[in-house]
Amino acid sequence: MNQKFYEKLAEILPEERIRTDEPMKMHTTFRVGGPADYFLMPESPEEVQELVRLCKKEEVPFYVIGNGSNLLVSDQGYRGVILQIYRNMSQIRVEGNVLKAQAGALLSAIAARAYENSLTGFEFAAGIPGTIGGASVMNAGAYGGEMKDVLRKVTVLSGDGEIFDISKEEMELGYRTSIISKKGYITLEAEIELTPGKQEEIKAVMDDLRTRRTTKQPLEYPSAGSTFKRPEGYFAGKLIQDSGLAGYQVGGAQVSEKHCGFVINKEHATAADIDSLMKQVSAIVKDKFGVTLEPEVKKLGEF
Repeated sequence: MNQKFYEKLAEILPEERIRTDEPMKMHTTFRVGGPADYFLMPESPEEVQELVRLCKKEEVPFYVIGNGSNLLVSDQGYRGVILQIYRNMSQIRVEGNVLKAQAGALLSAIAARAYENSLTGFEFAAGIPGTIGGASVMNAGAYGGEMKDVLRKVTVLSGDGEIFDISKEEMELGYRTSIISKKGYITLEAEIELTPGKQEEIKAVMDDLRTRRTTKQPLEYPSAGSTFKRPEGYFAGKLIQDSGLAGYQVGGAQVSEKHCGFVINKEHATAADIDSLMKQVSAIVKDKFGVTLEPEVKKLGEF
């Protein structure tokens, strides 16, 4: 640990929100990953801004995570700073038919608030295991809905350390992409615009989607959700299944037999197991069908 750097961090955050050598397996839904040198938990946009400025000034690498639901961290961990925008920045405010959520708010929590306030349009996101910050970066979607259908504007921090708003029209939202990811911005807050609806109808849709998820997805195992992006004209899960890879295993990592689009941590997998399995699945699908599977999961650290 660099004592001088730690002391500078402690000028911005109280020490209970600074951790060193923090195991990343505690902060990813895959439940794998070695230690991060520094693990920081800011609770305001200004703290994020100051921490980013400090990292840049001191030339310390940093990476922003939410609840780690789309992330594979190497077994060696991360040499630098992890900025976790999650529970400490998860406030949700309701103003008419607009929900204003800090970047660390879980999509499930936002969906619950929408339901409580009889607002419809966010049901599709209720079961996506991520934060609104991550969802806005990658235009997350499920069951026919996407963030681009409901986002009104997003407050971001730029690489220059400036905080400003981006309107929906400026966000360049596409399949698993946005201007936020292209420019490397950090999401701080998002505004979601919904429409008034009937609570019983909203609940019925959410219950239906929950049932579909629990019956078709391997939610009983650690995973990062859909492991690969949808190739144009195909479904990743079907290509993997048709390649005879259901149950295919490397170490403790396995292609789910319940849904082949999911790589799961079946029995104490390492990040190397998961990485190797993903590469082998890609190679076999490419060989059989000539289709290249691109990972939806982000990799962090050395592999």
